[in-house]
Amino acid sequence: MKELNDIIQAQAKAVLQNKQTALVTVVKVEGSSYRRPGARMLVTEDGDITGAISGGCLEGDALRKAQFAMFEQKNKLEIYDTTDEEDNKLGIQLGCNGIVYILFEPLHSNDDGNPVNLLKKIAQQRKDAVLVTAFNANKNAPQKGTCGYINETESFFAHDEAQVLAEGSRLSLQQRNSIIKDDKYGTVLYQFIQPAIKLIIVGAGNDAQPLADIAFLLGWHIIVVDGRPSYATQQRFPKANSVLVLKPGDILSSAEIDNNTAVILMTHDYNYDVRALEQVVHADCTYVGVLGPKKKLNKMVDELKGKNIRIDEKKMQHIYGPVGLDIGAETSEEIALSIIAEIKTVFSKRSGGSLKERVVEIHDRSLISNHE
Repeated sequence: MKELNDIIQAQAKAVLQNKQTALVTVVKVEGSSYRRPGARMLVTEDGDITGAISGGCLEGDALRKAQFAMFEQKNKLEIYDTTDEEDNKLGIQLGCNGIVYILFEPLHSNDDGNPVNLLKKIAQQRKDAVLVTAFNANKNAPQKGTCGYINETESFFAHDEAQVLAEGSRLSLQQRNSIIKDDKYGTVLYQFIQPAIKLIIVGAGNDAQPLADIAFLLGWHIIVVDGRPSYATQQRFPKANSVLVLKPGDILSSAEIDNNTAVILMTHDYNYDVRALEQVVHADCTYVGVLGPKKKLNKMVDELKGKNIRIDEKKMQHIYGPVGLDIGAETSEEIALSIIAEIKTVFSKRSGGSLKERVVEIHDRSLISNHE
């Protein structure tokens, strides 16, 4: 979500500066590629780039083609065949052994249905959403482009696409996964977009600062909570979205928790942490991390059970203590890295092991067409 938010901000800046822009999107991949369908970058008329569509190999050529699309004010599709040695003559040299379909869309700031305005509508709500982009694999054919979105409560589709495209959008939303389908509009990318992870850091000590810093780099929504006014300050956590001075019993009512939320208990005050755990244990929270040894978590759970607060096996699966991946962390920065990495593995439903040991493809093959 961070890359999309960066694009939204860059587009707003370009509009203020009266610059033309174009959105560049990976809409289809055959074989291997550095980025998957849905990767985007924004290009301004004078060559500024926000976001990425490759590991840096495609951006230069895509910049020129985006500027040409702005000049013609027309959606365009380009196909980069990295299995063809002729691409090396163009200086692209991706080396990914795949075919990448790239869509170029000039933007009009006064059009509510332009792609970045649709992304902005999605970003303004913490709801799962699907962004719809239609294209024709024949690059000489007209390209419809990004034409709608849907979430659980609302939708927007340009012109006559609503009935057909809404059906595919609902399927993607239901499956919580991006899909590519062929229909009457050509090929359609239904991109499933989740809200940014919300990280609630319960504890405003010095070791919480690098945790907030790394989460900020990832574009997560950060809330810091502590009962000590001298610790819980915006000056100490300038990158947090909010810093709250709260009693543990007020956490649930003051910091909204949804299924895209992770909570870290790290006040180093056992009584505060156990009362905070009592608050969040039955909330709709995907991840609860408890800093400290295993015996601390066991003691906390036993204490809550002694108060007739039932924590079943399913709920225990969402509680992580000791918190973090086993990377040999010692310093507060290393511990923060291990915690952030573990949260990411949980939300991505991955194991956190080395990619060299992975026996299946890194990326979801349902979005990647096999190319013989």
